[in-house]
Amino acid sequence: MLMPANTDRQPKQDPNRVSLLIGGRVHRDWSSYRIDSSLTEPADAWQVTLGLPGGQFPPQVAPGAPVEVRVGADTVMTGRIDEVRHSIQRGQHSLEINGRDGAAVLLECSAPQLNGRRAALSEALASLARPLGLSKVELRSTNDPQLDKVDIEPGATAWEVIARLAKAQGLWPWFEPDGTLVVGGPDYDAAPVASLVLHDSGVGNNLLSLEQRRSVVRRYSEVNVLGQSHGTAAGNGANAVQATVYDRSVGFYRPLTVVAPDVANAEAAQTYADKLVNDARLGALDLSASVAGHRTANGLLWQPGQRIHLVSEPHDIDAVFFLMARRFQGGRGRGTTTTLTLKEDRLWNPGAGGKQKEKSHVA
Repeated sequence: MLMPANTDRQPKQDPNRVSLLIGGRVHRDWSSYRIDSSLTEPADAWQVTLGLPGGQFPPQVAPGAPVEVRVGADTVMTGRIDEVRHSIQRGQHSLEINGRDGAAVLLECSAPQLNGRRAALSEALASLARPLGLSKVELRSTNDPQLDKVDIEPGATAWEVIARLAKAQGLWPWFEPDGTLVVGGPDYDAAPVASLVLHDSGVGNNLLSLEQRRSVVRRYSEVNVLGQSHGTAAGNGANAVQATVYDRSVGFYRPLTVVAPDVANAEAAQTYADKLVNDARLGALDLSASVAGHRTANGLLWQPGQRIHLVSEPHDIDAVFFLMARRFQGGRGRGTTTTLTLKEDRLWNPGAGGKQKEKSHVA
């Protein structure tokens, strides 16, 4: 269905209803839809299908067109259409549209050349994003480190460079629903937004399903980082830099030694070793929870970065978990559901300091 945006007389809005704003018009009433968001995938994505029984093809729906994806009155993603499929078969006439958020252009386009330039991290991020049409950039960190120099390999994409600069500071890039590129980390001081319950008796349950996956693949009882640092204008280099981190929860001997060609000092080596252990633990446990609708009991949209209290008697779980990814799904004649990917709390980028912020907005 097509209708003008911002009309004076709007029907009472379904808080779970998915719509696209394209070219000043609202598109909704899908045969099916899927909206994915993840902190570990570079670009959030969406896909919708609808029937065209009257054969009317909306002219504003075209690859490259700007899109705002909404659930109810809330914006959940800002980006562009990637692909349109217009299909006609006997007795069927349908349209499939898919797209991604602002990370798409960073993933596919070469980084602007900034080789050898000294710059604050916020300045470097803005210089990489602005030429590709991304005007809103925000650094969420306890400080804005001065980079000794920015090196860009020929052919490197803008996303590769931004991710590398962010990871060097213990941070990570993602896009907010309004299209802001954020480099920062999680806020582990935030209170859980919801409690999800699965009792053996069935009384008070609000989970449709819960799947737990545990693994020892790429888990290590100890991680050793060996390396050296190169001299810079700020100081001399160092040889035989070493750090060791133990993970007692593995339960048996599984060692890993990693050679790091450039670590600044023993503290940096320790941070790197901690990250390797944390990443291994993150990959060792997945919880996939399915719930009805797209919102918490308090009306808040599910969004990666939230913390959730999970109680499951069959799995012997009663703890707070970190929401790493979520998928909205639904459509005409289908149930409206959300799939939540939960990870062990306080492991993903724990030192990023998501609560304290230094902001850099680019006009």
